[in-house]
This record gives sequence, structure tokens and C-alpha cells, in this order.
Amino acid sequence: MLRGRVALVTGGSRGIGAAIARRLAGDGADVAITYTSAEGRAKDVVGQIEAAGRRGLAVHAEATDAQALINAVERTAAAFGRLDILVSNADIAPYGPLEEVTLEEVDRTLAIHARASFVPAQAAAARMPDGGGSSTSAAAWPSACPTRGGRSTQ
Repeated sequence: MLRGRVALVTGGSRGIGAAIARRLAGDGADVAITYTSAEGRAKDVVGQIEAAGRRGLAVHAEATDAQALINAVERTAAAFGRLDILVSNADIAPYGPLEEVTLEEVDRTLAIHARASFVPAQAAAARMPDGGGSSTSAAAWPSACPTRGGRSTQ
């Protein structure tokens, strides 16, 4: 279904992002993923993409670093010759009891979520084929929101 297409999944080394990357590969896409610190997990996901018969690429890119996200888009397009699908999944969340989370942490989280979706989408738009590609945001922050007495288990 996606044979010949290229996808980039930010935050693709674990959790929802890794599942999305594996699904895209299973549907026929070549897939690049970004990771922040889980290089081993990123390599595992790339191995799973390749085991599905597709090309995979892991790119180190901090969600807080706009230039790193732009570079991830550029590296994906250069490595695979195109970019058709962008899944913005990279996110952060404040952890701990709700009463201990600071407004600064919330402001930083919201700013990163907006930038981590906007920046790669803007960079990808210039590299997607005429007629456009597909871009979506899949960040899972609400499932990790702090709650009274601890972290949500949703």
C-alpha cells in the first residue's frame, strides 16, 4: 500500500512512535526515525524495519532543537531520495505529582510540542512531492500528564 513511499517518524525509537514506524514499514514504506537518547532502541526499530524488507534510518534529533529536526528531515530526504509522510511524535512531559509541576515546566512542554510538530512539518513541506504528502502529529503527552499524587496511568 505504501511501497515507494518514505516516512519520517520523530520520536520513533520507542512506544507509540516505534509502533507507527513498524506499521509504516509493514505497509511498504521506507522509514526514518528520530531518537534523543535511546540509540540502542532506535537501532532495534531500524532492524525491525529492515526485517520487514524496507530501508530504515535512525537520526539523533532532540525535540527541543529546531535545527536538529530540520536536519532529520534533510537527512531522510537525502538518504531515501524523497519524503512523503511525516509523523510528529516526539514529545516530553513533566513527571511527578501535579502539585509539584511548575508553570515553567508546563510552558516548556507546550512550547516544545508546538515547535516539535511545526518545525519538521515546515521543513518537510518543501521536500514533499507536488500534490503534497502527509503530515500528522501523534504526541502522547496526555497519557503522561501529572495527576494529583503521581503520574497518570492512562
